[in-house]
Amino acid sequence: MPNEASKKYKLKAVPDTRFDFDHASFTESPDVCSLCFGSGMEVVSGKGARPCACRKQTAHSSQLDKVRLPKRYANCHFNNYAPLNLTQERALKRSLILTNEYPAEERGLVFMGTVGVGKTHLSVSILKGLTERGFTCLFYEFGSLLKEIQDSYNSNTRSSELGVLAPVFNADVLVLDELGSSKPTDWVLDTMAHIINTRYNDKKLTIFTTNYPDERPNEGKETLEDRIGVRLRSRLYEMCKTVTLTGDDYRRNFDKSPHIRK
Repeated sequence: MPNEASKKYKLKAVPDTRFDFDHASFTESPDVCSLCFGSGMEVVSGKGARPCACRKQTAHSSQLDKVRLPKRYANCHFNNYAPLNLTQERALKRSLILTNEYPAEERGLVFMGTVGVGKTHLSVSILKGLTERGFTCLFYEFGSLLKEIQDSYNSNTRSSELGVLAPVFNADVLVLDELGSSKPTDWVLDTMAHIINTRYNDKKLTIFTTNYPDERPNEGKETLEDRIGVRLRSRLYEMCKTVTLTGDDYRRNFDKSPHIRK
């Protein structure tokens, strides 16, 4: 069921990309589909044969695996994000528009706000919707990406910097979660600039989440510009629309939170 925000804005429905494997119907054995019996083609009375739904489900599951979504966010979808204020309603609306209109919508998003307001939830929902539409999508928590790049310098690993970065550069849509969370050393800033500038120059859609605001909230607090530098923040202004979310951290009252419907 669509939530009140999606009804209010009369947006096109975004497909729910969940698949309930626990309730899949099997007869002969757990590996044989009861509709096509493993052939991949389902015979429909009076209509002939068509590709079986089990193959579509398997293909989509394989696509989602390549997105690298953490298990923590497996149940994040548009239909279980319940906005609690106007800023969250606007963020949901903007997310649905992007998911429906990409690639005509060329600019990505910077979700900006304090912890627990749904920035990652919405980002993951966008990736699921666009994967359903056939686009190559990728999710990375920024600190984890930096760690993988650092590990690629180790002669004992089988990865390489190019091997790590190639999917990041080539994905149609990339989510970089927790931008600015890593200490801004020269190496971190150079690596960040390499990734953002490459996607900027190639006009690749990128979505960022960050806990750092544009305006200094009070003395001693850092802004996003403090964490990533003036030049990269300028790039992001052109690449993305900034969407600010406010609200309390839903994790403080997790069992009662409408953001995760049980």
